[in-house]
Order: sequence, then structure tokens, then C-alpha cells
Amino acid sequence: MSDRIIYHITSAQEWDLAQSQGEYEPRQFAAEGFIHCSHAHQLEAVMKRFFQGQTDLVVLEINSAALKCDVIEENLEGGAELYPHIYGKLPLDAVIDCKYF
Repeated sequence: MSDRIIYHITSAQEWDLAQSQGEYEPRQFAAEGFIHCSHAHQLEAVMKRFFQGQTDLVVLEINSAALKCDVIEENLEGGAELYPHIYGKLPLDAVIDCKYF
């Protein structure tokens, strides 16, 4: 099942809002149309590149097999490394665990 596990980093505030709404949709979802995710081996680099120095973060552990929408492996910046992108809102029951940082 570990190959079905993907991760998403968000703010504690956005995650709290999702829990009250019953699904997760990041702020940039309307503009981008997908949720940025990572594989376990990519988390540290993504954290350093995009979230350096930020506090009140949450890492969501997601069972991608529980999603009804497409999860596409791609790199939209032109690099060789592929990242999973969720093309839909994230239902809370697909989140296995969350860790606060």
C-alpha cells in the first residue's frame, strides 16, 4: 500500500477549515485545478524549497487509492522528477494521518 501513499503540505489553518467543511481544497486550487503532492522521498526537498521558515504546517498522509478523482504523476516545471497531483478536492476520509510541524 505504500506506493499508494502520497503527501501534501498545508497550513494548520487550511486543514482546520477543511475539517469543518468536510473536504480539503487549498487556496490556489481554483487557479491551478489540482492539489500539489509528493512521494515520501520528495517531502524533505519540497519542505525546504517551498516552506522554509514557516510554522504551523501540517503534512497530510493520503491514500491515493481512496480518491475518486485523477492523480497524475507529472512535472509542470519541466524537470525529470515526477510529482503526484490530485485533480479534485480531497475528501477527508482519504487522509490516513496528519502531522503538525
